[in-house]
Amino acid sequence: MKRILIISALILCVIISGCTSTQTSGKPSGTLQFSTTPEGAQIYLDNQYYGTTPSTLPGVSTGAHTLEFRYSGYQSWYANITVTAATSTYSAALTPLVSQTTTQPVQTPGGISTQGQAVTTTAPATQATVTITAGQNIMVIGQSQTFSGTCIGSDAVVLTLYGPGAYTNGVIVAQPLVGGDNSWSYTWNPGYSLMSGSYTMIVTDKEKTTSEKVTFSVVGGGTVSITASNFVVSLGDTVTYSGLCTTGAKSVTLTLYGPGQYANGAEIATLPLNADNSWSYKYKFDLAKPLGSYTMTAEDAQNTASSTVVITLNNG
Repeated sequence: MKRILIISALILCVIISGCTSTQTSGKPSGTLQFSTTPEGAQIYLDNQYYGTTPSTLPGVSTGAHTLEFRYSGYQSWYANITVTAATSTYSAALTPLVSQTTTQPVQTPGGISTQGQAVTTTAPATQATVTITAGQNIMVIGQSQTFSGTCIGSDAVVLTLYGPGAYTNGVIVAQPLVGGDNSWSYTWNPGYSLMSGSYTMIVTDKEKTTSEKVTFSVVGGGTVSITASNFVVSLGDTVTYSGLCTTGAKSVTLTLYGPGQYANGAEIATLPLNADNSWSYKYKFDLAKPLGSYTMTAEDAQNTASSTVVITLNNG
Protein backbone atom coordinates (compact mmCIF):
# COMPACT_ATOMS: atom_id res chain seq x y z
CA MET A 1 0.00 0.00 0.00
CA LYS A 2 2.82 2.37 0.92
CA ARG A 3 4.56 1.63 -2.37
CA ILE A 4 1.37 2.48 -4.28
CA LEU A 5 1.11 5.84 -2.49
CA ILE A 6 4.72 6.71 -3.36
CA ILE A 7 4.18 5.88 -7.04
CA SER A 8 0.98 7.95 -7.09
CA ALA A 9 2.82 10.91 -5.56
CA LEU A 10 5.55 10.70 -8.19
CA ILE A 11 3.00 10.61 -11.00
CA LEU A 12 1.25 13.67 -9.50
CA CYS A 13 4.56 15.58 -9.40
CA VAL A 14 5.17 14.82 -13.07
CA ILE A 15 1.69 16.05 -13.99
CA ILE A 16 2.12 19.27 -11.98
CA SER A 17 5.55 19.82 -13.53
CA GLY A 18 4.08 19.46 -17.02
CA CYS A 19 1.29 21.91 -16.24
CA THR A 20 3.73 24.47 -14.87
CA SER A 21 5.88 24.18 -17.97
CA THR A 22 2.86 24.81 -20.19
CA GLN A 23 1.79 27.90 -18.29
CA THR A 24 5.18 29.58 -18.56
CA SER A 25 5.66 28.83 -22.26
CA GLY A 26 4.68 31.31 -24.94
CA LYS A 27 5.91 34.54 -26.52
CA PRO A 28 9.01 36.07 -24.86
CA SER A 29 8.35 39.02 -22.60
CA GLY A 30 10.35 41.52 -20.60
CA THR A 31 10.02 43.57 -17.42
CA LEU A 32 10.06 47.38 -17.42
CA GLN A 33 10.96 49.58 -14.45
CA PHE A 34 9.83 53.22 -14.53
CA SER A 35 10.96 56.22 -12.47
CA THR A 36 10.64 59.97 -12.89
CA THR A 37 11.61 63.17 -11.14
CA PRO A 38 9.26 64.21 -9.67
CA GLU A 39 7.58 60.94 -8.81
CA GLY A 40 3.92 60.27 -9.52
CA ALA A 41 3.97 60.74 -13.30
CA GLN A 42 1.36 58.80 -15.27
CA ILE A 43 2.75 55.93 -17.37
CA TYR A 44 1.39 55.33 -20.87
CA LEU A 45 2.70 52.35 -22.85
CA ASP A 46 1.37 52.24 -26.42
CA ASN A 47 -1.20 54.88 -25.40
CA GLN A 48 -2.51 52.64 -22.56
CA TYR A 49 -2.40 53.79 -18.91
CA TYR A 50 -0.29 51.68 -16.52
CA GLY A 51 -0.29 53.55 -13.20
CA THR A 52 2.22 56.08 -11.89
CA THR A 53 5.95 56.19 -11.21
CA PRO A 54 7.86 54.58 -9.63
CA SER A 55 6.52 51.29 -10.93
CA THR A 56 7.50 47.90 -12.34
CA LEU A 57 5.58 46.36 -15.24
CA PRO A 58 6.23 42.65 -15.99
CA GLY A 59 5.07 40.58 -18.96
CA VAL A 60 5.55 43.20 -21.69
CA SER A 61 5.82 41.60 -25.14
CA THR A 62 9.20 41.95 -26.79
CA GLY A 63 9.57 44.34 -29.70
CA ALA A 64 8.85 48.00 -30.48
CA HIS A 65 6.66 50.10 -28.14
CA THR A 66 6.00 53.74 -27.35
CA LEU A 67 6.46 55.09 -23.81
CA GLU A 68 5.11 58.34 -22.38
CA PHE A 69 5.28 59.99 -18.92
CA ARG A 70 2.64 62.63 -18.12
CA TYR A 71 2.63 64.92 -15.07
CA SER A 72 0.48 67.99 -14.49
CA GLY A 73 2.55 71.17 -14.79
CA TYR A 74 5.37 69.41 -16.64
CA GLN A 75 6.12 68.70 -20.27
CA SER A 76 5.26 65.17 -21.36
CA TRP A 77 8.21 62.83 -21.99
CA TYR A 78 8.16 60.46 -24.98
CA ALA A 79 10.36 57.64 -26.25
CA ASN A 80 10.25 54.83 -28.81
CA ILE A 81 11.58 51.77 -26.97
CA THR A 82 12.49 48.18 -27.83
CA VAL A 83 11.62 45.60 -25.18
CA THR A 84 13.86 42.56 -24.77
CA ALA A 85 13.44 39.37 -22.73
CA ALA A 86 15.11 41.02 -19.74
CA THR A 87 14.59 43.85 -17.23
CA SER A 88 14.97 47.40 -18.58
CA THR A 89 14.85 50.65 -16.62
CA TYR A 90 13.48 53.93 -17.97
CA SER A 91 14.04 57.13 -15.97
CA ALA A 92 13.21 60.72 -16.88
CA ALA A 93 13.70 64.13 -15.30
CA LEU A 94 10.56 65.97 -16.33
CA THR A 95 10.78 69.61 -17.44
CA PRO A 96 8.39 72.02 -15.71
CA LEU A 97 6.26 74.37 -17.74
CA VAL A 98 6.94 78.10 -17.38
CA SER A 99 5.51 79.68 -14.20
CA GLN A 100 3.82 83.06 -14.58
CA THR A 101 2.86 85.34 -11.64
CA THR A 102 -0.03 87.77 -12.00
CA THR A 103 -1.70 90.14 -9.54
CA GLN A 104 -5.45 89.99 -9.07
CA PRO A 105 -7.56 92.51 -7.15
CA VAL A 106 -9.06 91.40 -3.80
CA GLN A 107 -12.83 91.66 -3.26
CA THR A 108 -13.65 93.43 0.05
CA PRO A 109 -17.02 94.18 1.71
CA GLY A 110 -16.68 97.80 0.60
CA GLY A 111 -15.89 96.99 -3.00
CA ILE A 112 -12.76 96.23 -5.00
CA SER A 113 -9.56 96.83 -3.07
CA THR A 114 -6.64 98.49 -4.78
CA GLN A 115 -4.33 96.06 -3.03
CA GLY A 116 -3.86 92.90 -5.03
CA GLN A 117 -2.71 89.38 -4.26
CA ALA A 118 -0.16 87.34 -6.19
CA VAL A 119 -1.50 84.35 -8.09
CA THR A 120 0.91 81.90 -9.72
CA THR A 121 -0.21 79.95 -12.75
CA THR A 122 1.68 77.39 -14.78
CA ALA A 123 1.44 77.41 -18.56
CA PRO A 124 3.65 77.03 -21.59
CA ALA A 125 5.77 80.08 -22.35
CA THR A 126 4.02 80.36 -25.74
CA GLN A 127 0.66 78.93 -26.73
CA ALA A 128 1.64 76.24 -29.22
CA THR A 129 0.26 76.18 -32.74
CA VAL A 130 0.72 73.37 -35.28
CA THR A 131 -0.07 72.70 -38.93
CA ILE A 132 0.17 69.58 -41.08
CA THR A 133 -0.06 68.66 -44.76
CA ALA A 134 0.31 65.34 -46.60
CA GLY A 135 2.41 64.95 -49.73
CA GLN A 136 -0.26 62.79 -51.40
CA ASN A 137 -4.03 62.73 -51.00
CA ILE A 138 -4.00 59.18 -52.37
CA MET A 139 -1.13 56.87 -51.41
CA VAL A 140 -0.44 53.55 -53.11
CA ILE A 141 0.59 50.61 -50.91
CA GLY A 142 4.36 50.26 -51.11
CA GLN A 143 4.98 53.99 -51.55
CA SER A 144 6.16 56.47 -48.91
CA GLN A 145 4.19 59.45 -47.65
CA THR A 146 5.75 62.73 -46.49
CA PHE A 147 4.05 64.82 -43.83
CA SER A 148 5.19 68.35 -43.08
CA GLY A 149 4.07 71.46 -41.30
CA THR A 150 4.94 74.09 -38.75
CA CYS A 151 5.00 74.26 -34.95
CA ILE A 152 5.38 77.31 -32.75
CA GLY A 153 5.87 76.92 -29.00
CA SER A 154 7.32 73.40 -28.88
CA ASP A 155 10.63 71.87 -29.94
CA ALA A 156 9.01 68.66 -31.28
CA VAL A 157 5.70 67.34 -32.54
CA VAL A 158 3.97 63.99 -32.08
CA LEU A 159 2.41 62.19 -35.06
CA THR A 160 -0.38 59.69 -34.33
CA LEU A 161 -1.95 57.68 -37.16
CA TYR A 162 -5.51 56.34 -37.19
CA GLY A 163 -6.88 53.98 -39.84
CA PRO A 164 -7.94 50.38 -40.53
CA GLY A 165 -6.22 47.29 -39.17
CA ALA A 166 -3.34 47.91 -36.75
CA TYR A 167 -4.09 51.65 -36.66
CA THR A 168 -7.68 51.39 -35.40
CA ASN A 169 -6.84 52.72 -31.93
CA GLY A 170 -4.10 55.08 -33.08
CA VAL A 171 -0.34 54.48 -33.24
CA ILE A 172 2.37 57.06 -32.56
CA VAL A 173 4.57 56.76 -35.64
CA ALA A 174 7.11 59.52 -35.05
CA GLN A 175 8.16 62.54 -32.96
CA PRO A 176 10.05 64.77 -35.40
CA LEU A 177 12.00 67.77 -34.10
CA VAL A 178 11.01 71.32 -35.03
CA GLY A 179 13.66 73.32 -36.92
CA GLY A 180 14.83 76.83 -36.29
CA ASP A 181 12.32 78.12 -38.86
CA ASN A 182 9.49 76.41 -36.92
CA SER A 183 9.07 73.77 -39.62
CA TRP A 184 9.06 69.98 -39.31
CA SER A 185 8.93 67.07 -41.75
CA TYR A 186 8.63 63.29 -41.61
CA THR A 187 8.66 60.64 -44.33
CA TRP A 188 6.62 57.55 -43.50
CA ASN A 189 7.70 54.25 -45.09
CA PRO A 190 5.23 51.53 -44.01
CA GLY A 191 6.14 49.08 -46.77
CA TYR A 192 3.47 46.65 -47.93
CA SER A 193 1.85 45.93 -44.54
CA LEU A 194 -0.97 48.46 -44.95
CA MET A 195 -4.64 47.86 -45.59
CA SER A 196 -6.42 50.04 -48.14
CA GLY A 197 -8.84 52.60 -46.75
CA SER A 198 -9.05 56.07 -45.19
CA TYR A 199 -6.34 57.25 -42.77
CA THR A 200 -5.98 60.29 -40.51
CA MET A 201 -2.65 61.63 -39.24
CA ILE A 202 -2.91 63.85 -36.16
CA VAL A 203 -0.09 66.19 -35.15
CA THR A 204 0.20 67.65 -31.65
CA ASP A 205 2.83 69.65 -29.83
CA LYS A 206 4.81 67.75 -27.19
CA GLU A 207 2.53 68.93 -24.38
CA LYS A 208 -0.61 68.02 -26.36
CA THR A 209 -2.13 71.48 -25.92
CA THR A 210 -3.15 71.80 -29.59
CA SER A 211 -3.58 69.54 -32.59
CA GLU A 212 -4.36 69.45 -36.30
CA LYS A 213 -5.10 66.58 -38.67
CA VAL A 214 -4.93 65.57 -42.30
CA THR A 215 -6.87 62.75 -43.98
CA PHE A 216 -5.64 60.68 -46.92
CA SER A 217 -6.51 57.44 -48.69
CA VAL A 218 -4.42 54.30 -49.17
CA VAL A 219 -5.11 52.14 -52.21
CA GLY A 220 -3.66 48.94 -53.62
CA GLY A 221 -3.26 45.41 -52.42
CA GLY A 222 -6.49 44.26 -54.05
CA THR A 223 -7.82 43.19 -57.45
CA VAL A 224 -9.95 44.43 -60.31
CA SER A 225 -12.24 42.01 -62.17
CA ILE A 226 -14.27 42.29 -65.37
CA THR A 227 -16.75 40.09 -67.21
CA ALA A 228 -19.05 40.54 -70.21
CA SER A 229 -22.71 39.62 -70.67
CA ASN A 230 -21.88 38.19 -74.14
CA PHE A 231 -18.61 37.02 -75.69
CA VAL A 232 -19.81 36.85 -79.34
CA VAL A 233 -21.90 39.80 -80.52
CA SER A 234 -23.23 41.31 -83.75
CA LEU A 235 -23.11 44.87 -85.02
CA GLY A 236 -25.59 47.00 -83.10
CA ASP A 237 -25.57 44.76 -80.01
CA THR A 238 -25.08 46.13 -76.48
CA VAL A 239 -22.71 44.38 -74.07
CA THR A 240 -22.89 44.82 -70.31
CA TYR A 241 -19.47 44.87 -68.67
CA SER A 242 -19.29 44.50 -64.89
CA GLY A 243 -16.89 43.59 -62.11
CA LEU A 244 -15.39 44.41 -58.71
CA CYS A 245 -12.54 46.62 -57.51
CA THR A 246 -11.04 45.86 -54.08
CA THR A 247 -7.91 48.04 -54.23
CA GLY A 248 -9.47 50.87 -52.25
CA ALA A 249 -9.71 53.13 -55.32
CA LYS A 250 -12.90 55.13 -55.86
CA SER A 251 -13.31 54.39 -59.58
CA VAL A 252 -12.26 52.21 -62.51
CA THR A 253 -11.44 53.19 -66.09
CA LEU A 254 -12.55 51.15 -69.13
CA THR A 255 -10.31 51.13 -72.22
CA LEU A 256 -11.23 49.33 -75.45
CA TYR A 257 -8.63 47.73 -77.76
CA GLY A 258 -9.42 46.28 -81.17
CA PRO A 259 -9.03 46.71 -84.95
CA GLY A 260 -8.78 50.03 -86.76
CA GLN A 261 -8.90 53.15 -84.61
CA TYR A 262 -8.88 51.00 -81.44
CA ALA A 263 -5.45 49.49 -82.10
CA ASN A 264 -3.81 51.75 -79.48
CA GLY A 265 -6.79 51.73 -77.14
CA ALA A 266 -9.60 54.22 -76.62
CA GLU A 267 -10.79 55.27 -73.17
CA ILE A 268 -14.49 54.45 -72.95
CA ALA A 269 -15.54 55.56 -69.44
CA THR A 270 -14.46 56.24 -65.87
CA LEU A 271 -16.94 54.66 -63.48
CA PRO A 272 -17.44 55.38 -59.76
CA LEU A 273 -17.72 52.27 -57.62
CA ASN A 274 -20.90 51.25 -55.84
CA ALA A 275 -20.99 50.84 -52.07
CA ASP A 276 -20.11 47.13 -52.44
CA ASN A 277 -17.10 47.95 -54.70
CA SER A 278 -18.95 46.75 -57.81
CA TRP A 279 -19.31 48.56 -61.12
CA SER A 280 -21.28 48.07 -64.35
CA TYR A 281 -21.34 49.66 -67.81
CA LYS A 282 -23.36 49.09 -70.99
CA TYR A 283 -21.49 49.54 -74.26
CA LYS A 284 -23.06 49.45 -77.74
CA PHE A 285 -21.07 48.12 -80.67
CA ASP A 286 -22.42 50.47 -83.34
CA LEU A 287 -22.64 49.66 -87.04
CA ALA A 288 -19.51 51.68 -87.88
CA LYS A 289 -17.15 49.43 -85.94
CA PRO A 290 -14.91 47.05 -87.88
CA LEU A 291 -15.44 43.36 -87.29
CA GLY A 292 -12.94 41.39 -85.26
CA SER A 293 -11.74 40.74 -81.74
CA TYR A 294 -12.09 43.43 -79.04
CA THR A 295 -10.49 43.57 -75.58
CA MET A 296 -11.99 45.68 -72.78
CA THR A 297 -9.59 46.54 -69.95
CA ALA A 298 -10.75 47.65 -66.50
CA GLU A 299 -8.14 49.41 -64.33
CA ASP A 300 -8.41 51.10 -60.95
CA ALA A 301 -7.85 54.87 -60.77
CA GLN A 302 -4.29 54.62 -59.41
CA ASN A 303 -3.22 51.91 -61.88
CA THR A 304 -2.46 49.34 -59.19
CA ALA A 305 -4.52 46.49 -60.70
CA SER A 306 -6.32 45.66 -63.95
CA SER A 307 -8.21 42.89 -65.74
CA THR A 308 -9.38 42.20 -69.32
CA VAL A 309 -12.10 40.39 -71.19
CA VAL A 310 -12.25 39.56 -74.94
CA ILE A 311 -15.31 39.46 -77.20
CA THR A 312 -15.73 38.78 -80.92
CA LEU A 313 -17.74 41.16 -83.12
CA ASN A 314 -19.21 39.65 -86.31
CA ASN A 315 -21.91 40.57 -88.81
CA GLY A 316 -24.43 38.13 -87.37
